[in-house]
Amino acid sequence: MDFGAPHSAISSPAQVTLLREDLDRQGKRLVFTNGCFDLLHAGHVRYLAEARALGDALVVALNSDASVRELKGPSRPVNTEEDRAEILKALRSVDAVCVFHQPRVTGLIEQIRPHIYAKGGDYTIASLNPEERGALEAVGARIEILALVPGRSTTATIKRMGEARGPEEKTAPKLRIGVLGSGEGSNFQAILEAVQGGGLQAEITCVISDHGESGIMKAAQAAGLPAFFVDPGPNPLRFPDSAQKEVCEHLKRASVDMVVLAGFMRVLREPTLSEFADRIINVHPSLLPKFKGSNAVQRAIDAGELETGATVHLVTAEVDGGRILGQAVVPIHIGDTPAVLHERIKREEHKLLPRILSEWKPSSMATCP
Repeated sequence: MDFGAPHSAISSPAQVTLLREDLDRQGKRLVFTNGCFDLLHAGHVRYLAEARALGDALVVALNSDASVRELKGPSRPVNTEEDRAEILKALRSVDAVCVFHQPRVTGLIEQIRPHIYAKGGDYTIASLNPEERGALEAVGARIEILALVPGRSTTATIKRMGEARGPEEKTAPKLRIGVLGSGEGSNFQAILEAVQGGGLQAEITCVISDHGESGIMKAAQAAGLPAFFVDPGPNPLRFPDSAQKEVCEHLKRASVDMVVLAGFMRVLREPTLSEFADRIINVHPSLLPKFKGSNAVQRAIDAGELETGATVHLVTAEVDGGRILGQAVVPIHIGDTPAVLHERIKREEHKLLPRILSEWKPSSMATCP
């Protein structure tokens, strides 16, 4: 049965719902998966075949072009939704392709009510988007996590394409920086100004915030940079697995060499810590190892210290415990309030951070400076 319109590989949600109901009457199962499927490769083909084997028909929900841009930045997709759908529909394993226009596939899950939901092994059930997972549980879908094919991904394919350019097309590599922040973004602005002024041979390829209306998001958007909001969930003390994975995926897609935490008020965990080991740095408002953690400025004043400062350090699983890359000393004056002292510290951070980044050479991405 052809579920697409004439000369189209795309089925409507209503057509896919009819397919599901027909299968259900026969005691058969509809398998459902979703993704961008940009630059289809062997990993996709094998994954879809395995997904199809879970049931009796496979429906692929395909991110629209606008949805892909929102999730992955302005350079994606490489192929249009019509072309991506046509290629997918040509596969023996795919029975129907449906396009959705939102960043999440929740609406289609609720409408189609698949029997089985398949997702790639770079996810766990815990790291699925909570909204989508809730919709799957509500319709009674069984969730199956399928193993990935090592070395096959769209990001890796695009990277190889760049590496395959001839010598005459290549230029000296620049440090590719991803910046995470939660607030006003003054350290981000310092990095941006250093890049624009030529003092830092780098490019900012990705800006991520856990606050959609934060200053850093607005500054990144004003500068025309790819900026992404990652929903942290309702608990201000927790950054869930789904958000941790989303951060990592944004950084990987942006081919980031270095991750900078510039006032990011969440604890970064796996998979980013492993994926970017020894390539994540943080700016902390104290002379580490003194005053690790929160309220460092206030604690320095309360302790009667004569000086404090700023520290740039590598990020590890231990909060503020990674190797120190550089420090700047700031005196504490009589009568200083935390706000006044913090402003002086920030002025030093704005000089220290670009300097540390300028010493980090793209030719030695796997080693520390």
